[in-house]
Amino acid sequence: MAPYESGDNTGAAEVDDLPTGRRKAARYVVPVAVVGVAAATIGLVPALADSGDPDLPKITAQQLIEKIAKSDVQQLSGTVKFSTDLGLPDLGGLENSLLSGATRSGDGSSADPSAKLTELLTGTHTLRVAADGPDRQKLSLIESAAEYSLIHDGKDVWGYDSKSNEVYHGTSDQDGKGGKDRKGHKEELPATPKDFADEALKSVDDTTSVTVDGTVHVAGRDAYKLLIKPKQSGSTVGAISIAVDAKTGMPLKFTLTPSSGGAAVIDAGFTQVSFAKPAASTFAFTPPKGAKVTEEDDQAQKAPGKDSLKPGKDSLKPGGDFAKGLGGDDFAKGFEGGDGFTVLGKGWNTIATFDTGSKGGVPSGSAGGDLGGFLGSLGDRVTGKFGKGMVFSTRLVNALITDDGKVYAGAVTKDALVKAANAAK
Repeated sequence: MAPYESGDNTGAAEVDDLPTGRRKAARYVVPVAVVGVAAATIGLVPALADSGDPDLPKITAQQLIEKIAKSDVQQLSGTVKFSTDLGLPDLGGLENSLLSGATRSGDGSSADPSAKLTELLTGTHTLRVAADGPDRQKLSLIESAAEYSLIHDGKDVWGYDSKSNEVYHGTSDQDGKGGKDRKGHKEELPATPKDFADEALKSVDDTTSVTVDGTVHVAGRDAYKLLIKPKQSGSTVGAISIAVDAKTGMPLKFTLTPSSGGAAVIDAGFTQVSFAKPAASTFAFTPPKGAKVTEEDDQAQKAPGKDSLKPGKDSLKPGGDFAKGLGGDDFAKGFEGGDGFTVLGKGWNTIATFDTGSKGGVPSGSAGGDLGGFLGSLGDRVTGKFGKGMVFSTRLVNALITDDGKVYAGAVTKDALVKAANAAK
């Protein structure tokens, strides 16, 4: 069956009153708060799964969310196909270099997870994953002639890039839930259907519709489909479909389709999965002979100073965790904590804005020379009560940079950004 099917949701109950705000997901379980509020607000009217293959018992949206929350899969191994299509222009591979370079400095290791895992932001990838409780996980990015592995074994976190024969070594935090990057931030880049499902459920509030949308086979297992859709217009998110394993409650597949239609923006799903205990050797790692080993503490000393991360300085990287959540308040609140960042709107239409302090906007056309022509080809000039500016668009996240140096960004349409800029004027 297709990764996302609208189906007939007649009789499906909706989540209308879940509270807004950020919710911290546990590594293996959706927060209990989500379950409690869901039980109180979804209602008791059965949301029948559409007829299809497999033929599973009836289930409500409330029950399916509870099933995800109660899922406590500690041991698994499998293969995940991971595809992203943000609609970025073809830069001949330059985009990957820019994404990786943005998180590295000086002599940073190519095995640093904060650099390597950004490759997941473009294209289609094959991942092998394994877990044995909270203290042992392994994720391997399989490439045509190389492999990158991120291994958490007790207190040790190892990154190994076979292409460059480089190793990155760090330590996990005290609660044993993963490693940290060179700036002390936990490595939490979503990579599995479970990761994305946790983020999507954080965005569920009174601006969101949640229904059961039939059944599906994923990696040879029977699953229900949970469908999440913004009620508001103006969001670039069309729908989120989560295939939930009927037996364990673990998300097996995550698909985000844009409101503009077409291929999925994010499609992550298991092609093979086993819930047997992985062999202990899966998580054992010893640096290969001749490999260059970079220690976390050594690389931290080479990290850029905090002033370089402020708006208006050399980098426009916001404070806090960038783009937390897949939409709604969590997206914009990921910018909070950076100097000058504010949040406009609510729900799936929230927009983060800040002032770069730089006048003149983005150079374009002949006035900007070759650079201006290049940037002009990537963005669209817009005008409004706010003045003039340029919108840079992807299929999920859009950003408006005005000529007076203000930036408006969010998982919203170009028109929504212009409207926000006009209102703020």
